[in-house]
Amino acid sequence: MAAKAYDAIVIGAGPGGYVAAIRLAQLGKSVVIVEREHLGGICLNWGCIPTKAMLRSAEVFHLMHRAKEFGLKAEGIGYDLDAVVKRSRKVAGQLSGGIGHLMKKNKITVVMGAAKLTGKGKVSVKTDKGTEELSAPNIVVATGARARELPGLEADGDLVWTYKHALEPKRMPKKLLVIGSGAIGIEFASFFNTLGADVTVVEVMDRILPVEDAEISAFAQKQFEKQGMKIMAKAMVKKLDRAKGKVTAHIERGGKTETQFFDTVISAVGITANTEGLGLEELGVKLDRSFAVTDAFCRTGVEGVYVIGDATNGPWLAHKASHEGVMVAELIAGGHPHAVDPDAIAGCTYCHPQVASVGLTEAKAKEAGHKIKVGRFPFIGNGKAIALGESEGMIKTIFDAQTGELLGAHMVGAEVTELIQGYVVGRTLETTEEELMNTVFPHPTLSEMMHESVLDAYGRALHF
Repeated sequence: MAAKAYDAIVIGAGPGGYVAAIRLAQLGKSVVIVEREHLGGICLNWGCIPTKAMLRSAEVFHLMHRAKEFGLKAEGIGYDLDAVVKRSRKVAGQLSGGIGHLMKKNKITVVMGAAKLTGKGKVSVKTDKGTEELSAPNIVVATGARARELPGLEADGDLVWTYKHALEPKRMPKKLLVIGSGAIGIEFASFFNTLGADVTVVEVMDRILPVEDAEISAFAQKQFEKQGMKIMAKAMVKKLDRAKGKVTAHIERGGKTETQFFDTVISAVGITANTEGLGLEELGVKLDRSFAVTDAFCRTGVEGVYVIGDATNGPWLAHKASHEGVMVAELIAGGHPHAVDPDAIAGCTYCHPQVASVGLTEAKAKEAGHKIKVGRFPFIGNGKAIALGESEGMIKTIFDAQTGELLGAHMVGAEVTELIQGYVVGRTLETTEEELMNTVFPHPTLSEMMHESVLDAYGRALHF
C-alpha cells in the first residue's frame, strides 16, 4: 500500500506536537499528527492541568479553615477525595476534547497509534486497524517523557505511586513519603499535606527545589515545615520493603541509615524521554541518557528530523515545548525564527506557597562572572498581600551591576506564577533597571512588589 504523503508528520500530540501541527497548518503545510494515547499528551491529561485542578481544591480547603480570619463562618469543613479527583479529570477531559476540535478546525489529519521512523521521510504507524504508512520530508518528534523509575523504588500503583497514580488516588494517604522535591514532588507533597496527610519529603540534593535560587528554596522550606511537612535534604531512599498496607523505607543520611514506615510512597525522581522504539538511533539521531541531542533549533543532525519538548534538552516544561513547536514549524516553512533561549523560560511550581523564577539564580550569575546588584521585597510590605491574607513571601531580582541588565527574578508567595511573566517580558525586551523603575505599576496589586524589588537593588525601595 502506498504511503500517504504530507509536508510534515508530527509524532506526539502533547503541547509541543499539537502546537507544531497547528502552526504548520497555518503556514499552509499539509500535516498529519500521530498520537498513541491522548490528544493533549501528558500535560493536559496527566500533568500540568489536572494537578492544578487538584491543587485548587486544596487551596480552597485551606482557605475554608481560615474563614474566621476573614470574618466568615464555615462549619463542618471536610472533603470528598473522589469528588476532587472527578473534578480534576473533568477539567482534563474538557481540554483534551478541545484539542480534537483544533485539529479539525486546522484540517490536520489525526492518526491514533504507535509511530516508528522506518527510513528517510518515512513513518509506519501501528493502529488498532493494522499498519498505516506515512511519508513527509519533515518529521517532528514530540513524544515527551515519563516518570523515571529507580531500581527497588518502582511504582506498583498500590503502595508506591508515580504522578499518574497520585492523580487518581485509591485512598487518602495517612503517612506519605515523597521521593524527590522538584516541581512534581513538591506539588503532590503540598496537596496531600493540605488535606491532612503526614508528609515527609526526601531530597538527595542539599536543599529542596534544587533548581531554584537558594534563598527562595530556604524560604519555601520554612513555610512547608510550618505547615507540618518534614523535609530531609542530602538524603537518599536506598530501599523500600513492601508488606500489606505498609512500606518500610531505608533512608540514608550523613552516612547513617534509618528506617521509617509509611502507607504510601510517591516517587518523583525525574523523567525519562519516550524515545525508545521510534527508530531514531537507526536513522542516526544521537541520544544522551534517553534524550535526543539537538541544536538550538531542535535539529538532530539527520536531515528533516526535529525533536522538541521533553524528548530533548531541558528545561522540561510544556510552554518550552509549545514554543519549540512554533519555531520548528517556521523553520520548516522557510522562515528565520529566533532560537528558544532556556534562560528566558519561566519555571512555575504550584505548591503552597507558589514558587516562580526566570533567568539566573544569584549563584549562577556570580558563577558566570557578573558583578551583581540584588533587590528583595517581602509580601508583608505590600497592601494587597495583607488584604488577601497572604503576607508570607518575597520577590528577588538580580541585575548586572555594570549594564543594569535584568539577569534573573525569583519569587515565592501567593500568585507568583502569574506575576513572573512581567519579568519574562522584560528579559525578552532586554530591559534594564531604569526602564523597570520608570514603569508605573497599578495600586493596589501584588505586582507593585516587583517594582519595589527592582528599586531595592539600587537602594531606593519606598515601602520597606
